[in-house]
Amino acid sequence: MLQGPSGPLDRPLVRLPFTSFLVATVLLPLTGLLACLFISLLYHFQDSTYTHCQVTNLLPSISAAISRVPERYIWRGCIGLHSAPRYLVTATYFSFYRSRFSGRLPEQLLSAAALVCSLAENTGLLLLTYVSSTETYSLHKNGFIVFVLSSVLHMLITCRLWYVIKRHYVNPEELKSYRWKLRIFLFNISCCLLACYFFRRHNTYCEPGEVVSPAVYTLFALFEYLVVFSNMAFHLTALFDFGSKAVMLGTPPEDKRY
Repeated sequence: MLQGPSGPLDRPLVRLPFTSFLVATVLLPLTGLLACLFISLLYHFQDSTYTHCQVTNLLPSISAAISRVPERYIWRGCIGLHSAPRYLVTATYFSFYRSRFSGRLPEQLLSAAALVCSLAENTGLLLLTYVSSTETYSLHKNGFIVFVLSSVLHMLITCRLWYVIKRHYVNPEELKSYRWKLRIFLFNISCCLLACYFFRRHNTYCEPGEVVSPAVYTLFALFEYLVVFSNMAFHLTALFDFGSKAVMLGTPPEDKRY
């Protein structure tokens, strides 16, 4: 149960299983992104797949897919609703690590670093969402860089923390959580490296695409999607960590009210 700042809740007003809470939180950006990609390909194909050197391109980048109307407002609405629960999950993990690693300074420091990275990741996501690439490109680009770098660092630190948990406090759910976190992190970092490679190659050579061999920028867009989808999958592994818990909204005990 997620407790309030004053301790256990006396009169719960709303009780939501953590599984439902987390799935809904992850589905918001997932459905928003898929909707934006679908609308961009169906109604704004030429604009969203345009490249600076005008080579054939089959897929829009995420920045292009969320920068037009109505895609911009769909994405902003989904991320706006998604951000508050994400901050709550971040605080929950930090509280969990503090209690789990009590008296272990290295892990406590890593827990604090994970907290900072998670906050930066969510804040970077908000920045790149509410400042589109067609409005202020430099701010949008910086938000995207903050999002990607803090996301990778957060995954790396989290895998390290769960490696320690696996070594000292093994139960089946914790072992499964560690294994999936590690697999998704390795997949995510591989996709990040490939996306960077194809983006740099496109900007350097501007290779045209063909029917059987898509443009390099198309490959960049594809791996960019996989980076974001694997990021969502990584956050979904919280089901293994808090699946039996519940999110509750209520009033504090009588003797602690002010």
